[in-house]
Amino acid sequence: MKICIAGGGIIGLSCAYYLQKAGHDVTIIEKGSGDNNCSFGNAGYISPSHFIPLASPGIVAQGLRWMLSSTSPFYIQPRLSTDLLRWGWKFYRSASEKTVQKNAPHLNNILQLSRTLMIDMDKELGGGFDLKQDGCFMLCRTETSFKHEIEVSNEAGKMGIDAPVMSKAEVQDMEPEVELNISGGVFFPIDCHVHPVHMMERLYSHLRMAGVKILHNQTVKAFEKENKTVHAVITDKERIQCDECVIAPGSWLPQVLSLLGIDILLQPGKGYSTTYRNVPRNLRHPAILVDDRAAMTPLDRDLRVGGTMELSGLNNTIRMNRVQPIIKAANTYYTNLNLDVPAPEAVWSGLRPVSPDGLPYIGKHSSYDNITIAGGHAMLGVSLAAATGQLIKQIIQHEKPEIPIEAFRVER
Repeated sequence: MKICIAGGGIIGLSCAYYLQKAGHDVTIIEKGSGDNNCSFGNAGYISPSHFIPLASPGIVAQGLRWMLSSTSPFYIQPRLSTDLLRWGWKFYRSASEKTVQKNAPHLNNILQLSRTLMIDMDKELGGGFDLKQDGCFMLCRTETSFKHEIEVSNEAGKMGIDAPVMSKAEVQDMEPEVELNISGGVFFPIDCHVHPVHMMERLYSHLRMAGVKILHNQTVKAFEKENKTVHAVITDKERIQCDECVIAPGSWLPQVLSLLGIDILLQPGKGYSTTYRNVPRNLRHPAILVDDRAAMTPLDRDLRVGGTMELSGLNNTIRMNRVQPIIKAANTYYTNLNLDVPAPEAVWSGLRPVSPDGLPYIGKHSSYDNITIAGGHAMLGVSLAAATGQLIKQIIQHEKPEIPIEAFRVER
């Protein structure tokens, strides 16, 4: 089949990978240049540890305290937006213990599948992702957050995930180059990480060599359709004929779907990162700094530091008052890192597509026979990319999905 994919981030590329591998003629449409979207600047985590959906009672309680502080890890810019209000109401309603208990097993299923598939993909592509199976720490400064993470460790155990609780001294033994200022932590040996830039470059290179057409700097403007079938995608530059169409444009999902008359709830959640080169004393393992919601990723001798969730609409504005607390947190947890606050031009920002219940949208929409949606992965884009690509391929080929996907239905 001729398959058109709207979106050239890690989700779109993963869909292209599996569809091309199955023998289809694939074209990717990407509105940008393909070298700086959200898939490039993230922490690179493949995280089965993140089986608790973003919409959870804990994040709502903490978020309500944080949401109006522009320097907090979670910030909502005050503005009149019907879409934001609708999203916020559903996020609040989804953040119940009952909903989390219902959704967590489904998120665990797709995370576990994706980890296996991503490792296989990396091997098939010659190890070009720099994928490392080094695990990930959840580090806590306060006893309150440490107790919470111990509860998460217990829940992980119920799902068969090894997550040992570790004292400060035990964590310090695993991080000999840095001095730690923590109460303790939980370690997830199952977690992996990749070098995001190398991953994206390797995928782009492989897909081009495999015959996938990649159209950069083109914006989807319309769809040529008849009844319940889309026959072509119209961009600002050309018409692309298709038998099937995958909609995977990240945070622009609502805008693209609106061209098809489809309404979907999603908000762009801005995150920031900066990468320090040739760090003299570096981490051995990635880590989430739980109290401050910051992420640390060692990339050989480099170190990527990132974080925050900022709901401020579709923009790439760099707010240095939000970057500074991330670096402060890094220096607080690792007292001898001595990281300087970067200049604004050294800060990267990206928009994560956040669904209101913390689960991705994966599947067909009843309005069309040949439209498949892949979006809403929030901070789990890299973690869920391989499984999403595989599931999209199975859906399009009318195969039985590898795992149950009812929880990810797009019209929930």
